Amino acid sequence: MAAPDLSAQLAQLARDARRPDGTGYRSLSLESVDRLVRQFDLSHNQIEQTALANGIIPERYARNMTSLNLQDQQRLLSSTACIVGVGGLGGSVAETLARIGVGHLRLVDGDHFEDSNLNRQRFARAATIGKSKVDAARVSIAAINPAVEVTTWAENLAKANGESIVAGADIAIDCLDSLSARQTLQTVCRRQAVPMVSAAVAGVSGQITVIYPEDEGLAALYGNLASAPDRGAETTLGNLPFTVDLLASLECSEAVKVLLGRMETLRGRLLIFDLTDLSFDMIQLAAP
Repeated sequence: MAAPDLSAQLAQLARDARRPDGTGYRSLSLESVDRLVRQFDLSHNQIEQTALANGIIPERYARNMTSLNLQDQQRLLSSTACIVGVGGLGGSVAETLARIGVGHLRLVDGDHFEDSNLNRQRFARAATIGKSKVDAARVSIAAINPAVEVTTWAENLAKANGESIVAGADIAIDCLDSLSARQTLQTVCRRQAVPMVSAAVAGVSGQITVIYPEDEGLAALYGNLASAPDRGAETTLGNLPFTVDLLASLECSEAVKVLLGRMETLRGRLLIFDLTDLSFDMIQLAAP
């Protein structure tokens, strides 16, 4: 007897479904994905990629459509994002990118959870206090979306390890808390020709930009990097959870646009917001 064909099995298991606006699509349930993973001994990512190639939408991504199309979703599932820092910003970024379906996440952080992280860090729970941030993130992401392949580095990014961590990634996301660490990431990204999203948060304010390897980058924000303070206003203003979540969402939005090749990004611009008076200001940086 011939071995079952995956495309034929997908066609058999797919079901007609309708979006809230009434338009129809072919849907594949999570249960069916799990069944095909076992039947064909393939990964969740491979099954979902094949479904999309056959015009079938895994139901977990149904609400991504039609802001994204089938090809966009395939591209995200094939993409690799390197998230440097898995605390407040990084935890929210990692979870959001896993939910939208970025297929490969590299998580970099040498820290462990402390009590003070509980107010804002997505993977901080009473049960994870004292545990590695990247290990807790990996477990949570596996439960959210098993199609996302997670690689972890339980160490801080530095000159010695940075290039091996970032090499081959499609984008790096700065979720760090010091200028020196951001400079190291920028240097590594330039050498590896990887674009980065850079953000900083303090109290009820935040800032975000997109930096490509050939851009002026952090110097356009901070001036002379050698004389700029290493830590910002967060040392006195703290980090509030709603500010962190807002800025993390903006980082994810920019990262997805870069991964999909969309031009309307914050490259060459700095977005600054202050939730005290709900002000959002766009600053034009030097032309790339």
